[in-house]
Formats: sequence, C-alpha cells, structure tokens
Amino acid sequence: MKQVGQQGFSLLEVLVAVVVLSVGLLGIAGLQLTGLRYSHNANLRYIAVLQANDMADRLRANPAGVASGSYNAVSGPGSDPGCIATSCSPAQLANNDIFEWNRDNANLLPSGAGTVTGGGTGSVFTITVSWNERGGEGVGIDAHNYTLMTTP
Repeated sequence: MKQVGQQGFSLLEVLVAVVVLSVGLLGIAGLQLTGLRYSHNANLRYIAVLQANDMADRLRANPAGVASGSYNAVSGPGSDPGCIATSCSPAQLANNDIFEWNRDNANLLPSGAGTVTGGGTGSVFTITVSWNERGGEGVGIDAHNYTLMTTP
C-alpha cells in the first residue's frame, strides 16, 4: 500500500490557534479599557484646572469684592443672590461667583467642590478644587485636588 501524506489542518491545531487568538484579543481589550480609564481621569484633572482658572478670572473681574474680603475663606456652595438680571454689589457678585463656581464643580466633577482662601487686594489667594475618581486597578475611590495660587 502506498501512504498518502496528510493535507490540511487537524482539529487540534485549529483549537490551539483559536485559543492563542482569543488570549491576544482579551489582552487588547484590557489595554483599551485601561486607556479609557486613564483618559477619563486625565479629563477630570483638566476640568479641575479649568475650574480653578475660572475662579481666578472671577477674582480678577471683581476687584472691589476682593478688596472687601468677599472671597475670603470660601468653602461652601454659596447662595444665589438673584441680582444678575439687575445690578449686583461687589459682595453680591462675589456670592454669585461662589454659587455658580461650586455648582459647576459639583456638576462637572464627581463629588466636586472648591475652596478659596486668601487676604484682600494684593495678597495671594489659594484656589483648591477637589473631586473623587476611581482608584488604581479600578478598585476603590481616590480623593484628588488641584491647587492654584494667584494674586488678583
């Protein structure tokens, strides 16, 4: 009898190829998820930087409010003075700035909040934006903050 050589692939070879391909695809999916998580965390940091700069601009736009001490020791959400449609005093404008800024912090960042500390005109103000983000390996919650020091 004449022996004929084998042609094609065996079932075992096909199964090994499928397993190798599956492991590779799972690795790529894991890298994609890690990249998305880091991208999201970077976006939160970017928003925090924008929010801190927003408050610095508000301080510069209301020098009378800064001079009167209306921005000193800001840590709460503030309240809406309801005077924007008419005209606000510098203290009311500062209260509105604090209200809008902390409202935006809470809306844009997970557990977002902000604080402002400083003296009057010519002193250094410290603006801090705080938020939470997912911890390393996607487990737990890590508290983060961004601090900006500025002179209005």
